[in-house]
Amino acid sequence: MDGYIQKQYGVRTKRYVQTLDLRDDPEMIREYRKWHSEEYQWKEIREGIRAVGILEMELYILGTRLVMIVDAPEDFDWQVAMDKLATLPRQAEWEAFVARLQGCSPDARSDEKWKMMERMFYLYE
Repeated sequence: MDGYIQKQYGVRTKRYVQTLDLRDDPEMIREYRKWHSEEYQWKEIREGIRAVGILEMELYILGTRLVMIVDAPEDFDWQVAMDKLATLPRQAEWEAFVARLQGCSPDARSDEKWKMMERMFYLYE
């Protein structure tokens, strides 16, 4: 494994890490991967993520477990951004669309289904 090169933004950033479990169904996991691929992702969702001030969002998967890493400017306000995101074009439609693969309520907003993780270790430097 070569690792993943991180983008540089020219401003101080902070990171949020969240987790969510997909349904334990290989076909649904394949479909989830498909809808998050460059070819099939919904451009309005990507544009909305950027419009609320998120610099980068990455998803990692192991089995049914997803981990989302979000990089944002240091002055980013998570709740303000999530409130705005929920009102953007196609966002509610997207959340309902992927909820069937995530095992969540189709009415749940992104910040209601993804669980924020707590950092418990870093290199302390």
